Amino acid sequence: MRGRLPAWTATLTWKAGCFIVVMCCSLAAALGALVHVEVTRQTVATARGKALEKLADVAREYEAGEALPPDSGLDPAGLPPALRALAVSGQRATMVAEYEGRPTMWAAAPADGKALATAVDYAQSARTIQGLDNAIIWSSVLAIGGTLLVGAFAVTRVTRRLHQTATVARRITQGDLDARVDDPRTKDPSRHQDEVAIVAGALDTMAGTLQAKLLSEQRFTADVAHELRTPLTGLQAASELLPEGRATELVQERVRTMRGLTEDLLEISRLDSGREVVETDLHQLGRLARRVVRASGTDTEVVIVRDAHVETDRRRLERVLGNLVANAHKHGRPPVALTVDGPVVTVRDHGDGFPEYLMAHGPQRFRTGGVGAGKGHGLGLTIAVGQAEVIGARLVFRGAEGGGALAVLTLPEPPDPEPPAPADPERPAPAGPEA
Repeated sequence: MRGRLPAWTATLTWKAGCFIVVMCCSLAAALGALVHVEVTRQTVATARGKALEKLADVAREYEAGEALPPDSGLDPAGLPPALRALAVSGQRATMVAEYEGRPTMWAAAPADGKALATAVDYAQSARTIQGLDNAIIWSSVLAIGGTLLVGAFAVTRVTRRLHQTATVARRITQGDLDARVDDPRTKDPSRHQDEVAIVAGALDTMAGTLQAKLLSEQRFTADVAHELRTPLTGLQAASELLPEGRATELVQERVRTMRGLTEDLLEISRLDSGREVVETDLHQLGRLARRVVRASGTDTEVVIVRDAHVETDRRRLERVLGNLVANAHKHGRPPVALTVDGPVVTVRDHGDGFPEYLMAHGPQRFRTGGVGAGKGHGLGLTIAVGQAEVIGARLVFRGAEGGGALAVLTLPEPPDPEPPAPADPERPAPAGPEA
């Protein structure tokens, strides 16, 4: 199995830095090679010209029978064998070689079957080339470092704006519709907008439009629910005056259903507004679960694996558990079991399980599926999820082993694992002094 690279190697800053370094190194190497080759060619040509001029002077002195300089003569010591072979063969040539520990430019020509040669000091030319190479290397390093710093600064500014845009997008996904990027480039029409500013402006526009639509939907839901409460109250009172009979029972059942739907719509509207106030206290989870089952009037088994005390809003938690139990009986099949295992509460039925869309994306309003499809309005689980979020719990839906639906509610544990006096949900609150 191949090891994975660290996560930071996938960032745009790292990739841009690598690209800048590779491009700068390639450019520096190409320019350095061109300068080195050209300067070396000119330096060698100058030294070769001096050596050939000196060889011509030495040849005239040799032909005139005069004494030759100390660094010249026939087959002098230190003459490279390859250069001597060229001179003996009748050619005039030059070559750079080490002589007495110093670089030397040799020039040789044929003379009486031997090589007449002379030497010119090449140390200064070699130092010039070496100095030029060092200057090219250090200037390339400085240029790469400076370019990398400037490039990293420029790329970091862009990536910082991208990260800000991504952070705002995540906040919007989590429900914070007031989040905005507010890129200054989108506020001033006279400034040219780059691609990041265009994306930021599009995100802000999308968030504003989405917020306006959701607020309009919330107001509509609340207004409809409020408007329905008054006629439904009168309708319920009128249904109580009807004579007993099957028709009256049907009317009263439908009125109760409509009233329950109205109350659900009002509760969803309050949850959507995000202004719910949580009243927390310490409660024994097992006792509260039994209370919910008794209030539901259903044949639900309560299993206490490990009881726990939780700090939560009792009314909201009872609403969540009650909706889960009611949904299990309405859309599943018995037996239905409610299990408490520490701060985790599960509700399981033995029906056909939750629909795929619900397990993947959560409950959707006015949509039901599975056994009993078409019964109810699909608001029970939506309210359960909303109330769970309000009390800081996590509610997930999945299939149970062996078939059936499984809803798992995970509550936050209190800071004190052993509370001295938990609240009793079955004990009535003490009455205050009467007026």
